[in-house]
Order: sequence, then structure tokens, then C-alpha cells
Amino acid sequence: MRVTVLAAALAVLVSMPLAAKQPTRISDAALAKAAQLRDAALTDRTGWQVTESLTTEVGPRMAGSPADARAVEWAKAKFKQLGYDKVWTEPVTFPKWERRSESAHIIGDHAQALAVTALGGSPGGTVEAEVVRFESLDALEKAAPGSLAGKIAFVDVHMPRSQTGEGYGLGSHVRGAGPSAAAKAGAMGYLMRSAGTDSHRNPHTGISRFQPGITPIPMAALSLPDADQLARLTALGSIRVRLALDCGWNGEYTSQNVIGEITGRSKPDEVVVIGGHLDSWDLGTGAIDDGAGVGISMAAGHLIGQLPKAQRPARSIRVIAFANEEQGLFGGRAYADAHKAQITRHQIGAESDLGAGRIYAFNAKVPDYAKPAVARIAQVLAPLGIAHREDTEGCGPDTSPFNAIGMACAGLAQDASKYFDYHHTPDDTLDKIDPAELAQNVAAYVAFAYLAADAEGDFGSALKAPETAQK
Repeated sequence: MRVTVLAAALAVLVSMPLAAKQPTRISDAALAKAAQLRDAALTDRTGWQVTESLTTEVGPRMAGSPADARAVEWAKAKFKQLGYDKVWTEPVTFPKWERRSESAHIIGDHAQALAVTALGGSPGGTVEAEVVRFESLDALEKAAPGSLAGKIAFVDVHMPRSQTGEGYGLGSHVRGAGPSAAAKAGAMGYLMRSAGTDSHRNPHTGISRFQPGITPIPMAALSLPDADQLARLTALGSIRVRLALDCGWNGEYTSQNVIGEITGRSKPDEVVVIGGHLDSWDLGTGAIDDGAGVGISMAAGHLIGQLPKAQRPARSIRVIAFANEEQGLFGGRAYADAHKAQITRHQIGAESDLGAGRIYAFNAKVPDYAKPAVARIAQVLAPLGIAHREDTEGCGPDTSPFNAIGMACAGLAQDASKYFDYHHTPDDTLDKIDPAELAQNVAAYVAFAYLAADAEGDFGSALKAPETAQK
């Protein structure tokens, strides 16, 4: 009898529609405070000073290098100097790749040097062979097995310039898939036109990995003028190149995600995450990639932390200087793995990792009940020249692994028109950053973080089912 009654009651409950979730709200008082923070950030120099300090005092910070360790100590000290309430580190372990020397020369009647840089993940070695040029990655991938035996493959694909930086998808795919395709066809070396938009003799590095079961071959990127030169020479006839790389994998290294937190007013265990990645490539000083992101996020948290505790947002602001983004999002993946059990405590996240160009668009992909709050945030960002655009993508490289398993993310889209002139090159230096544009970024991040942290309600962070997270 009791079983029958219980079953009937459960059937009624299951058939009842779930109550609609209350809309996430942001108060007028929070909007006013965020506007004050936004305006103050436009004349504040903290973001510039942090970026200057990192790129000057530490300089290039390749993952696993001695400078990596110096950068971790720098970040811990800088968070404390900026008044963060809590500062800690979390370990990130990864394979260590080292660059020692690199060169390329045309051999024979047209002898001359070529400006190249080894791609991250390349083995060392010296190869001398005839160059075979391909106008597309697709053409290389269609090359028959063995057809490039004793040759060097050269993929010459131009990356288009754009405000969104979307052309990098093409360039990075050539870098990521080209070496394996060349090796499958029997090539003994791989050259590519750099994934960049400049016209200087500065080759662009970046990570690449070979598919399982493929024997790695030396791989390097040519500067854009040198790629043009090699293309003209191959049009004249057979051209031989000597490529000499001293580089390779060398064991494992453990770095750290460095985390600073400004404690929230009433919900300190819930957090809004912002950040940038602490590592850089070794050719420049890592100013736009991603010293600027570290400076922007540290400054935004600092400005919120300067408020009297009664005026702080309800939730805490957590700023993360991620380890080793460049070679495979290792810091972001480690953070997601370590914190997935607390995913619902992560209100929303955003990462700055596209330089310091002006932010021109904002959006967050959230459930319908949270969209009114997103619109309110956009309202405060609008005076900065930031449009509320539905097509704006989230949420930054290092926050993407957590987003993939359920953390809500926002996208603050930066103007990338010039970014890939300097990206992963010796030209990635502090002088490429406009202080006023950097301040506009800080203003956007401080307003976003404050409002998201003070919202009444959430933005939908919840752990996805494994099959959903994999899609």
C-alpha cells in the first residue's frame, strides 16, 4: 500500500513542469559602482606598470626555462604588492622543449641565408635537400607516400589580416598539421611561411606536434619576406636548402599557475575568474603575448581590491597567471582538472590573450535567464566603444578547458588587426603596446568582473555530462 502511494506521488512530481529559474539581475547600485571603476581605470597606470615590470625584469619566459621560475616568483611578489588578499600557486607539469640554435641557407648558385625559427616541438638535426613548394596544406596532404623522399617540403600559405584575427586559424593549422603531412610523404624536413601578417624578416614560432607513429623531422618557419624569396627561387628551378636546428625535448618540468584573489563581500567562496598566461616564447619579451593580459587582469583585480570592503562585489575576484599556454594550454587544463568539483562556485570566466588592442565587442554565451545580466554589463561597457554582439566568441585559451566542461565564459574581443605582425616574433616587445589602449582593456575587465561578481543569480556554470563535454 505504501509503495503504491509513493509511486503515485513520484509520478505526479515527475509530470510537473520545473519552475523557471529566476533571471540573473544586476542592481543599479552595482552599475553605478562599475561605471566609477571603469572611468578610474582609464587614467590608472597599473596595467602598464605591471606589463612593463614583467617584460623588463623577467623578459622572455619560455616554459621550462630558468626565466619561467623567475616569472613565477615575480607574479607572487606582484600580487602581494598590489594588495591581493590571497596569493598561492598550483603545480603544472609538462614536457620541456628547448631551443639552442637555428639557421637555414640556400646552397648553390643562388647561395644566401634565410631567416628562420624552429617550430616548438621540432627535433634537432641538419638536413640538406631540394625544396618542393606547395601552395596549400591540402596539396601537401594529397602528396603520395614516398613522393617527397629526400626532399624538404615548403608550404607557402598567406595568412589574411583581420580585426578578429580569424586568419590565424588557417596559419596555425598549417603549422600544426603540415609537419606530419610532410613526414608521411617521406620528406626529411619541413618549412612553412610564418603564420603572421607583417613584412619584416622576423619569423614566427609556435608549437607543433607530430601525429602518433610518425618519426619527427626538423621543422621551421620562414619570415614572410624569406618565404617570398624562396618561392621566387623555386620558380626558377631546383633549389637546395640546408636547414640546421639544435633544439628538442628534454625531460619534464613543473611550473606553477600563480593565483591572486580579492575577497568578496558576502559570497567569498564563489569567484569570477580573469587572467592571462605568464609564459611566452623566447624570441621577444612576451609583451603582447601575454604580458598585456597579465597586466590587464592584475590591474583590474587590484582596482576592485582598493574599494572599501563594504563596497566590494559579493563574490571574490580570482586572477590567474596561467603556466605554459604556448605549448598546449597546460596551465588551463591543470586548473580545470583541479577545480572541476567546484565548477558551480565559478560564476564566469574570461581571459585576455590577444594583445592590448582596443576591446570592440562583448558577449557571453549563457542560459536565457542570465541574458538580462549580460545586457546590463554591456550597458556599462558601451561608453568604452564596446558593442554587445551575439557572435562574439568566448572565452580565452586557458579558460576554454574549464568552459568545455561547463564553466560559463565571456568574450571581450580585442582588435587584432596588428597583433599578428608581432605574435611569436622578436618584435613582441613593450613598445608595441599603446598605453591608452591597454587602459581601455583594464577599464573593460574591471567593469565586467565587478558586475559579474555582484550579480544576483548565476550565469549557468555547471558540470557537463562527459559525452556533452567532449563535443
